[in-house]
Amino acid sequence: MARIYHDGDADLGVLRSRRVGSIGFGNQGRAQSLNLRDSGVPIRIGNIDDEYRERAIEDGFDVVSIPEIAEQSDVLLMLIPDEVQPEVYERDVAPHLKPGDALCFASGYNIFYRCIAPSEEVDTILVAPRMIGRAVRSLYEQQEGYPCLVGVENDASGDALRIALAIARGIGATRLGAFHSSFREEALIDLFAEQMLWAGINRLGLTYFEKLVEHGCDPEIVATELHLSGEFLEIARAMITEGFFNQLRLHSHTSQYGQLSRGDRMVPPALQEEIAQIMGEIESGAFAKEWAQEQADELPTLRKLWEQAVEHPLSHAEARLEALRQVVAKAHLGD
Repeated sequence: MARIYHDGDADLGVLRSRRVGSIGFGNQGRAQSLNLRDSGVPIRIGNIDDEYRERAIEDGFDVVSIPEIAEQSDVLLMLIPDEVQPEVYERDVAPHLKPGDALCFASGYNIFYRCIAPSEEVDTILVAPRMIGRAVRSLYEQQEGYPCLVGVENDASGDALRIALAIARGIGATRLGAFHSSFREEALIDLFAEQMLWAGINRLGLTYFEKLVEHGCDPEIVATELHLSGEFLEIARAMITEGFFNQLRLHSHTSQYGQLSRGDRMVPPALQEEIAQIMGEIESGAFAKEWAQEQADELPTLRKLWEQAVEHPLSHAEARLEALRQVVAKAHLGD
């Protein structure tokens, strides 16, 4: 079992004696910077001249350019999107890193696939919240924790893990527990969830919709049953509170029997082979090369896939049920 670190395992003093900077003030950048500041860790922001820079200034942060924050910081949080990190790192960060500096990532992608290869004189660490930025901030404000992964790829200073744990504590993660992990593990878990779990759920949802409509059911009623009723969300919540399997006890016996007796038929041998292939593409770097080429070609495949999604009959049924969606959203998610 992975080691789990809590507040008592982390010393914020490790950060208070250093100059901490964040590159980016978006989803994770804003949440982590606000949490660190509220934890008593002075932090400055490096950002291009855009709306995120303006928001950082409105939030009371000292904001400078990315090259300036890289030059002036001892601990640097890389909190811009994975796809732009390599170029920003080579141009604006690498020339300013000094021996003993610490470079912290919230994703394993670029280090695992060697899109970024920091000097061996620099600490390379991972602090990866398993929450979107909004939740990282709101849970901190509620004095609650959340799952987080921490890891060390390179320990140049001999202090890399202590720095990672201090960041995890400063952003509020060790209140619940930070799992000892690695850049490889974070990348595999993240990408496999996106390409197998969520892709599979999305495709099964569309198949459910298409098959029932094919058999004469009303598209709006099927869409409501599929997800607009909010039942999907309630089942997910029950998985958290009751357990992955125990939540089934909240369903009828008919539902329990149907789910447990038919589940294996949803993953036949041919599908298992496809799942194994997806994992192979992730682990070998084939997907990373494919995605890099897609970006270089200016995203033609992604645009085509989005066009298909927007034109799917389910999207049209959703549009006709917009008023219902808003009511259900308020009931399940609040205003």
